[in-house]
Amino acid sequence: MKPIRIVVVDDSLTIRAMIETLLERDRRVEVVGIASNGAEAIDMIRLEKPDVVTLDIAMPGKDGMAILDEIMDLEPCPVIMLSSLMRAGAPIVAEAMDRGAAACFNKAMIVREATRFITLIKDVARGVVDAEVTPVAIAA
Repeated sequence: MKPIRIVVVDDSLTIRAMIETLLERDRRVEVVGIASNGAEAIDMIRLEKPDVVTLDIAMPGKDGMAILDEIMDLEPCPVIMLSSLMRAGAPIVAEAMDRGAAACFNKAMIVREATRFITLIKDVARGVVDAEVTPVAIAA
């Protein structure tokens, strides 16, 4: 079985490195690109055609929601939105889902909830996460 190809997008070098290190522990996941801004993200997605993208919401310049819109318009693929604001019932979750996100996850919980995060990535890649189930996958 070929690994799930993922592009990680976050303006924080520390967060990018943390996510990459976490994902590289699982042989079924392959980080094929890392981007620090929207332009890099779109270029990387066009080049790599990933199975899943993780996308930070709060970034300088073009924020994650604007990048999500661009991905959905130009290179549609499953996107997991990341933010410390992602909590069940938060308006930002509904907005991200309405704009095309496949799922949302609380970035502050990635290390503590690493197994849930990786499972969510695999589920999104397989297309088994739907909008009604996604908020449950968010670490509170």
